[in-house]
Amino acid sequence: MSDARATETDALAAGVRRGDRAALARAITLVEGRRPDQEARAQELLAKLLPNAGGSARVAISGVPGVGKSTFIEALGCLLVERGLRVGVLAVDPSSSVSGGSIMGDKSRMHRLSQHELAYIRPSPSATTLGGVTRRTRETIVVLEAAGYDVVLVETVGVGQSEYAARDLVDLFCVLALPGAGDELQGIKRGILEVCDVIAVNKCDGERRLSAENAARQLMSALSTFGADPSDPPPPVLCVSALEGTGLAELWSLVEERIASERADGTLEARRRDQSERWMSERVREALERSFAEDPAVAALDAEVRRAVRAGELTPIQGAERLLAAYRG
Repeated sequence: MSDARATETDALAAGVRRGDRAALARAITLVEGRRPDQEARAQELLAKLLPNAGGSARVAISGVPGVGKSTFIEALGCLLVERGLRVGVLAVDPSSSVSGGSIMGDKSRMHRLSQHELAYIRPSPSATTLGGVTRRTRETIVVLEAAGYDVVLVETVGVGQSEYAARDLVDLFCVLALPGAGDELQGIKRGILEVCDVIAVNKCDGERRLSAENAARQLMSALSTFGADPSDPPPPVLCVSALEGTGLAELWSLVEERIASERADGTLEARRRDQSERWMSERVREALERSFAEDPAVAALDAEVRRAVRAGELTPIQGAERLLAAYRG
């Protein structure tokens, strides 16, 4: 690394540690970058920031479309900043598989929270990455923690079988559910319910209150049969209203108690060590995929092999083996 680049990276890291919002925005843009030069600088920056990270409560929020994730996160975030906590929100917007574009509207939907000096909202495109998060959500969490944020809330794209990959990024996974949706498990896959830590039935207000309470009872009954280990208690189910602000304090108390307990008995540290190891493995896979895609021998054969597979002259497995053989040399 050149002296000039080292000085620039040091200055950016110092700005992040001071909580400078402009530096924070530049740092996140850097770690989200896809160019090789950006990725190299991002890793240098992260190495400098990692010793200052790890102090936040990391919570993922998932839920079916229309459940009110953004409204819920804004209401919870406002509660936390009013208590003097610094709150970072990573709002993941779905990207089009055709154009790659994203609406990126979460910041406008959280207008009240975005105006607070203790809050920082960063919308990012999923870029068709599975798991409800972006390919650099882990790195962005590190940047926010180094900037001194006490709580990092990760809003996932939606809810589904791949969505619970977000569980590998956080300390606690919260799933929002809707009242009055008929089958309360509709659209919520068993896999995500088996790994979630708490379920909040949102929109428990006005005429929907009884429906929400009924939904909570149905979920509690269903969850009692889900656990892989019958001795493990099912995740708690709460009724909340982001509109009225009810149930949010109780939910956050539950989060605080859970994280404090896991910090005390070493569970939290062990989970984060496991998450770091998986983070490393993912970066290895990513580097290998890039190396394969950029290999000249593979590039020379790729079009021919794809044509043969499409024509039925090669099976997909044979096509893959031919390309792999070219890569191995």
